[in-house]
Amino acid sequence: MLKLDHLAVACTTLAEGTAWVEDQLGVKLQPGGQHPRYGTHNTLLGLADGLYLEVITKDPDAVPEAGHAWFGLDDFTGPPRLANWICQTDDLAEALVTAPAAAGTPRALTRADLEWQITVPDDGSLPYGGAFPTLIQWAEGTRHPADRLPASGCRLRKFAVHHPEADALLGMMALADPRVEVATGPFALKATFETSSGIRTLS
Repeated sequence: MLKLDHLAVACTTLAEGTAWVEDQLGVKLQPGGQHPRYGTHNTLLGLADGLYLEVITKDPDAVPEAGHAWFGLDDFTGPPRLANWICQTDDLAEALVTAPAAAGTPRALTRADLEWQITVPDDGSLPYGGAFPTLIQWAEGTRHPADRLPASGCRLRKFAVHHPEADALLGMMALADPRVEVATGPFALKATFETSSGIRTLS
């Protein structure tokens, strides 16, 4: 079964994306790190209930080892926005049995003491433009990033995915997370949070 692991905000510069999230949610993000294989870097926000949010973009000082970025960042333009959701599984091979081919293939990655496998299409695009989740399996014994981040006072109430092919997408994922809603409609991603200053949203 899949459950929500984290959300990703894409942007053209890390400073812009970080400032946007901080303004929208009224919190401060933490420094993240680099991903040499895909030439990206990020900042992070710890959420309640074992979740986190990352702001991610191409690192202007890096050349991706893979020859391309991931999370659709090679084609990203415009203002910062919620662009991807990442779902955790205990058995990535089993999850890929029903996943669409567009989900990509597992890639083994490490950063410091973090170790995981994650699905990335060969061209680094987002499956169904971000409507189908990226799939991740953390290595046994790896301490989850959410457990390393200070409490922010933010809790995810709901994550909504709208897509014209919502029913087909649901049939390709064994999703068991009450916070996630997948519904038919024009493509859109929207996250609703409880914060110390009230209800805030990212989309």
